[in-house]
Amino acid sequence: MSDIVISEFMDQAAIDTVLRGRDVLYDPKLVDDKDRLYAALADCRALLVRNRTQVRAPLLNAAPHLKVVGRLGVGLDNIDVDDCAARKITVRPASGANDLSVAEYVITAALLLRRRAWYATSRLARGEWPRMELIGRELSGARLGLIGFGAIARLTATMAAAMGMTVAAFDPFLPVDHAAWVNATRQSFEEILASCDVVSLHTPLTPQTRRMLDAAALRRMRSSAILINAARGGIVDEAALAAALSSGHLGGAALDVFETEPLSLATAAAFKGIPNLILTPHIAGVTEESNVRVSEVTARAVIAALDA
Repeated sequence: MSDIVISEFMDQAAIDTVLRGRDVLYDPKLVDDKDRLYAALADCRALLVRNRTQVRAPLLNAAPHLKVVGRLGVGLDNIDVDDCAARKITVRPASGANDLSVAEYVITAALLLRRRAWYATSRLARGEWPRMELIGRELSGARLGLIGFGAIARLTATMAAAMGMTVAAFDPFLPVDHAAWVNATRQSFEEILASCDVVSLHTPLTPQTRRMLDAAALRRMRSSAILINAARGGIVDEAALAAALSSGHLGGAALDVFETEPLSLATAAAFKGIPNLILTPHIAGVTEESNVRVSEVTARAVIAALDA
């Protein structure tokens, strides 16, 4: 049995350096084999996960000696934080380590969808020349609306401003006198939807935010607007979004996260054939560089908790 179990992918260099000399089981396939995972946890004191491993009562019951859970990322909706606290298990996310990657994803998605030309390759390869169809719009001068104004959203706002965008944000939990508001106009959720050309989501998944972008909310958005979700699956009503895109009500959307991951067949079928849509497999925060940062930060936090 191992003292440290890693159930999802991680940068090997962090294992070889930060965790060198420790008793480590690194097997990214454990996330797909619950029986093996639970057996591996029988004696371990530290578990490192990403977003797929469900750290809830069944797993915690299988890990009676668990002392710390390291989250290779920032979202904690796959971890029962309250149950961990009750069992005196420390939870350590890699806060800040992948902010840059997510912010770059948002700006990239906005650029691609505003320009509309990103899906032209196959058409040109067939001999078509759809030049007039693919005349898009610039980001400069457009209005970006951020739902949630935490660290990633603030970095996104800085990048957007450098490109000439104006920025508005909605965050009821951020004090009105917080210094971050100097970089964004404070607006309500409804005002963001009605006034912004690009709307990007930056909230955790909670009972209050689940499907907050439902059919009614999507109808409030501009017909040319773009919606980007690189935060958490479940915040957007995927069926309603597919309908809004298919009807031409929205100008486009980019989804990196989904209510069910991997993407369910039903959701995939609903999105099939929609051209103004970018779908990616939960990789907004995962670049080669961010994986190194996230892995090292998480590994060091886990070691500190174990040695405390």
